[in-house]
Formats: sequence, structure tokens, C-alpha cells
Amino acid sequence: MSVYEHEVYEYEVYEYEVKALLSEAGVPVPRGVVVDDLDFGPAGELAEPLVLKAFGPGLVHKSDAGAVVLGLRAADLPAAAAEMRSRLPDLAGFLVEEQAAAGVELIVGVVRDSAFGPVLLAGLGGVWTEALRDTALRLCPVSERDARRMLASLRGAPLLYGHRGTPPVDVDAVVKLLMAVGGPGGLWERLELGEFELNPVIAAPAGVMAVDARYLPAEPSRLPSEPSDLLVESSDLSAEPPDRAAYPASAGFLPLFEPKAVAVVGASATRPNFGNMFLDFYKAAGIPLVAVHPEADQVAGVRAVPSLAHADVDYALVAVPAERCPEVVRQAAGVPFVQVMSGGFGEAGRAELEGELVAAAQAAGTRLLGPNCMGVYCPRGRQTFVGGGMGPPGSVALISQSGGLAGEVIKVGERRGLAFSRVVTVGNAADVTPAELLRWLAHDPETAAVGLYLEDPRDGRELFEALRAADLPVVLLVGGRSGQGQEAAASHTGGMVSDRRIWETVAEQTGAALVSGQDDLIGVLAFFQAHGSRVTDGDGVLVVGPSGGASVLAADAFDLAGVRLDPLPGDALDDLRGLRVAASGNPLEVPVGPLGRAGLVPEVIDAIMRRRPYRDVVAHVNVQAFFTYGDAAEPLYAYARALAGAQDALPRTRVTLVTRNGECAPPGVEDEVRRIAAAAGIPVYRTMEAAAVAVAAGGRCGTA
Repeated sequence: MSVYEHEVYEYEVYEYEVKALLSEAGVPVPRGVVVDDLDFGPAGELAEPLVLKAFGPGLVHKSDAGAVVLGLRAADLPAAAAEMRSRLPDLAGFLVEEQAAAGVELIVGVVRDSAFGPVLLAGLGGVWTEALRDTALRLCPVSERDARRMLASLRGAPLLYGHRGTPPVDVDAVVKLLMAVGGPGGLWERLELGEFELNPVIAAPAGVMAVDARYLPAEPSRLPSEPSDLLVESSDLSAEPPDRAAYPASAGFLPLFEPKAVAVVGASATRPNFGNMFLDFYKAAGIPLVAVHPEADQVAGVRAVPSLAHADVDYALVAVPAERCPEVVRQAAGVPFVQVMSGGFGEAGRAELEGELVAAAQAAGTRLLGPNCMGVYCPRGRQTFVGGGMGPPGSVALISQSGGLAGEVIKVGERRGLAFSRVVTVGNAADVTPAELLRWLAHDPETAAVGLYLEDPRDGRELFEALRAADLPVVLLVGGRSGQGQEAAASHTGGMVSDRRIWETVAEQTGAALVSGQDDLIGVLAFFQAHGSRVTDGDGVLVVGPSGGASVLAADAFDLAGVRLDPLPGDALDDLRGLRVAASGNPLEVPVGPLGRAGLVPEVIDAIMRRRPYRDVVAHVNVQAFFTYGDAAEPLYAYARALAGAQDALPRTRVTLVTRNGECAPPGVEDEVRRIAAAAGIPVYRTMEAAAVAVAAGGRCGTA
């Protein structure tokens, strides 16, 4: 009986078959033979010690079932096999292999995420897999750089690179294995995932060996007898993405944000409703407007037409009961964009009605925004879905699956100085997706940074590619990240791939910033608005401000955000002493208060920056101190103006201001400080934690 030859059982992919695939792909596996008739004679050709493994229907976790025995001689095989069969009567056969030499045990796996597709996992394996859960993820295909960064990110990485006198393993061989599984042209493209796992892979100075292998196809099927026939064409792995180019408006979303005129469907001539509220918003914005009503000539003072077929507009807002929406949308021929505000579709378990709505939009040749969304906000185009007037046009864009959250980000963000270029809510994203909006915004001359709030990315792979291609800062806020991405996982790989980890991986691979709350989303966008286009010198972050305790907590905040505070340059210490500043480290304590000299901090910054350029300088101030000892608004303003002067003098450094305890100031004081700072391009935060998140998100963006 030759190596790896055996009758194939229906609905099962046995380990020897998987190893045949690995061998074809250039992944080293142990020499072995397959036995199904208890004739272990061929095993005499293998070098001892040997490993005996059983295989059969439903036998996924062999170790748990006692279906693996190590350290055997050839003479021991029949007795060990008989004992296994007595406990496991449904066995199909046995695999005998040469036992691999000791080394560092790794796990390498691929699992198909429901949103983003195949995901590669690598980490410490064997007995450490569940105990330490020390793994790294990347979306396939991975690059060699991805593979090396995965290994370097592991807590157990020192074991690979030599630890306490042990020689390093052949990391190049590990990288080659990762590329064979998850790289371009790798096995991930040709397997019907499912789950695919190598655990353990033994990494040693002389190379790697895939000791155990498991493959669970996505769909059970009768498997052919040739190992290569277990592979499928990559085009069969998933449905082709929709052909967005088939839509007339897909080449540009400008009419969505800056329509020549707007129609509102669903406003009442007798009883005010949501449609009437939007009529009021649009009237206040001053955009050309028409109402759609089957009987009235006007609604709330706005001219009315009987259907969208009579409306010469670029954008229509539909606010009628869900059941009526498809018929309304069918009449929208010639209208580039129709937004369905109404809910009651897929999110309410009515997928068929949502499909009917999409079909109606396609029949009319219009693009559908929503359903279940609030619409678009664009001061430049007089587009709005919020009351209270519009802020100034700016350079920050937002794509949100939640209309309520988008409204909060608009109003709170504008209160804190954000100015928006485009805001769009997509709701169920049944047609227009976050990915294609991001692709368009990445080339929009009015947009310099984009924020996204997502719950279901719809087409995760499309979004991933759009994020990778976006040549501007992007910040992600994702709802529901604590959920488990794989509801049922037979392998370790599937059990360790969660929604939260997938999004962290997406951010890592695309360079997007991932935040955990709305306040940080606004804060990071404020940082990008102020500093996104600034080209910087140097690296590192310098923190300066009063109070030793606050400085210690600042160091903790930046450490938690993953930002390293490098030591001060030693040759700056004499200059600092000349300024009567006792330099003790970074963060640097500098007296700032109502009785202090406003220009001291800029002089300190200059003394340090002349010796070493820092990418970011974070100056913090205790606002409470300015008002505990009298009304000291003017000294606080003077400090803000001095810091603004420092930013002007350092155009290749990003200055950030933290106004700790700002609520202790009288009304209007914080607003004036923000105004002074904003004029110099300095973002302002109330807490060191918020500033640390923003600075970390900025990363090396813009560094020369």
C-alpha cells in the first residue's frame, strides 16, 4: 500500500488527504502510510519513533477521543490499533507517521468570516492554543510583510527568535508556510471553507513540519479520490459582487450630496408627520423643493406633484409605510437617488419586501439609499436631515448605518468645531453600500478624512478593499463587536475568530483607526481635521503640562492607547534649567496657571524641539486652577494664544491641547479657548484619555 492512498468516504476529508494537498502546495508534512486492513508492514519503512492516528466519520478532535498515540515502535502498532478500535468501533482506518522532532508548536488556520471572507490565523499552538490564545489574524491574501508582522506581534514571539539560549527557529520557513496557506494563490483560494487548520506546526531551526491537519468544507459533498480534486476554482468561492457600473449614477455621488432639487414623498396636507418635518428642514436650508402628494396642489406651502414621475429632482426622500415604498420607487425613473427613510424591511425580518424594494429601484434606474435611514447632510449642498440649522462646510465626511448616531455626531461634532463635507446614513444598505461611498469620498476634493459607523458592513470584502485603497485618514466605529463571529466552530481557529478581532485585523491591515465609542469617533475626526494634511518631522510624542500626578496619569493614558513617550533629549536639560524647569522626563512638568508666564510652555517646547523633533506635542492645562484663585479667563486665553504661536512656529509638528477640568470654567470660556486653538489648527480635548486615543489614531499619518 503506497503512501496516502485510501478509499475516500462520503462527507469526510481525512487528515492524510489534507496532508497530500499540503505536500502539493510545498508545505512539509511527516512521512506516513495509511492502513485500513491492520497490515502495518509498510510502516516498517518509516523511521521510529512513530505516531499512530485513527480516522473515521465524525472523528474531528482525535486527541480528545484518544485516537492518537506517540512514541511507538513498528512492532507496537498492531496492539495500539486494536486497543483504539475496541474503543472506537466505527474507525475507517489508521495513519502512521514518523514522529516530528521537538520545536516550537504553532497553529495556522483559515476560516471564512461571514462578512469578510477567508481569514488567516497564526499563533502558539499545540497544548498552548486554548490556554494562551496567543494568535494573530489577517484577511487573505496576506503579504510576506503581513506574515512577518503576525509572528512578531505574538506574545510568544521570543520563542521564535531565540529565547534564553535556545536557537531561533527558521522564521523564513514559517513565513513560507503562511504564504502557501494564506498568500496570493494559496490554499485559501482553492478550498471550500469551512475551516482549515494545521495544529501543531512544529517550527525548528531546520525548518517547519505540519504535524496535524484538519479541513472542514463549507458544504458536504462526495469527495473525489485524487487529492488535487479537493480543490475548487477560486471563482467558485463566492458570488460576484453586484455590477455597480450598471447603474447610471454609480460614477458619482455628487447629486446625492448636492442635488439641484429635492422631492419629499409622504408629507401630509392635514396631519403633520415625519415627511412634514423634512419639508421644514429643507425649507429652512433653502434648497429647491417639491412635495409628492396624490391629491394636494401644495403641502405646507410647498408645491406638490402627484408622483415622482412628475418631479424634476436629483434626490427624493420617501417617508411612507413600508408596503407602499416599492410602488413609490418604481415611479422614480429619471431621479438619480431615492432615499427610503421608512423602516420595516430586512431589519424587521421582511427580507422579501426589501428585495422587492431593490428590484423597484433597479427597474426605475435609480440608486436606493437605505431603507431605514435618515438621509444626507451636506452644508455645501443644502442637504440635511437634522434641525437647528446647518454648520459651516468643511472637510470631514461620515458614513453611518445609524441615522440617530449620525445626527449626534453632527450636532456634538459641530459644537466641538467639526465642519462636515458629506454625511450619509445608509441604514440597511440594500443597494448603496458603505464601501462604494468610501471609494467615492476618497477621491472627493472636498473631503480630507472619513469616519464610519457600521453594524453590518454588507459586503465586508468590498469594504476591506475600499479601506486599503483609501488615500486619506479613516476612523472606524463598529457596533456589536463583542459578538462571536463564528457561531459554531469545530476547530480552534473558528473558536478564536470573533467579530471584535476581525475588525481589529481590518484596521491593522488597512491603516484605519478603530475606536470604541462615539466620543472617540468625534475626537479622532477632530484630530484628522486639524492635522490630517500636516507633514511632520521626527517621531514620538512629547507631553508637557502642570501637576506631577496629572503627568503620571497622562503617561498611563498614552501607554493604554499604545503610544510610547520617549525620553527627553539629554542635551536640552541645561536649557530647561535655564527656564527654571526641573526636567524629570516625558511627560514633562511645566508650571502653567493663572500666575504663570503664558509663554513658558512654548519656550520649553522650542528648547526641546531644537534638539529633537517630535511628531506630536500634547500640552495640558488644569482649567480649574485658573478659576479657583480668582477670575482668570484672560491668563487662560493668553496661554492658548501662546500655544497657537508655538504651532505656527512649528508647522511640521502636530500640537494638541487638553483642557483638563474644563467644566470648572464659566460659560463661554471653553468656547473661546477652542476658537483660539482652532484658528491655529490645534484640536482641543477635555481629557488626556481622549487626546491619547486621537494621537494614537493619527499614528504616523503625514510623516515625511
